[in-house]
Amino acid sequence: MKIPIRTVVIDDEPYSRDELKFLLERYGDVEVIGEADSGEKGLEVIITKEPDVIFVDIEMSQMSGLDLAAALKNLKKTPFIIFATAYPNYAAKAFRVDALDYLLKPFNEEELDETMKRVKERLNKNKVVEKSEPTIAKLAVEDERSIVYLSPSDITYLFREDRETIICTVDRKFYSKLPMKDLEEKLRGYPFFRTHKSYLVNLDKVEQLIPWFNGAYQLKVAGRKDEIPVSRNYVKSLRERLEL
Repeated sequence: MKIPIRTVVIDDEPYSRDELKFLLERYGDVEVIGEADSGEKGLEVIITKEPDVIFVDIEMSQMSGLDLAAALKNLKKTPFIIFATAYPNYAAKAFRVDALDYLLKPFNEEELDETMKRVKERLNKNKVVEKSEPTIAKLAVEDERSIVYLSPSDITYLFREDRETIICTVDRKFYSKLPMKDLEEKLRGYPFFRTHKSYLVNLDKVEQLIPWFNGAYQLKVAGRKDEIPVSRNYVKSLRERLEL
């Protein structure tokens, strides 16, 4: 299963946001992870969720789309910028802030197709560059008086219990105050899969998928006796990821 293109829509007109979200949902590999009705709120969403691409209007009160694009240059991870506006006269300024494309309202589906094709090409190029550069990034967790750096490949699964996230290796457990969604984001790019709202599993460690009840399953991972729940909503996607 392909990792979806994480997208945010920013426009002060609710109708325009809804129309664009509707059009984007036609693509099976696009996920709208957030929206905002102003440049200020859009910046907050971008910083929090780190999308791959944003669709942003230009003429908005206070912070315009161009101002937002300029502010994004200070971020460590900058999304691709697609301007979606009713005004054609800003195109030159848009490309000066490194916009990937410029769409005019009302939206034309063929033009949007071309835009998404361009986005996918650029994302694929970036992935090739990332794969060519070896990474030694590790997950930092606290262990009594020290910080332990875990290789993602050593983690078998994570789960949320009370107000802590428990990170399991073959022979140890570590505890983190970070919510599951934050750890899931840190492990993006590694073979981790959400099997349940409270569980995230390293697919490289999966050994058995066991039928349970009402369409749900349980997983067993290498080196541990624990039975990990798999919600029936995730079973199909999980099997697609696991099986040849």
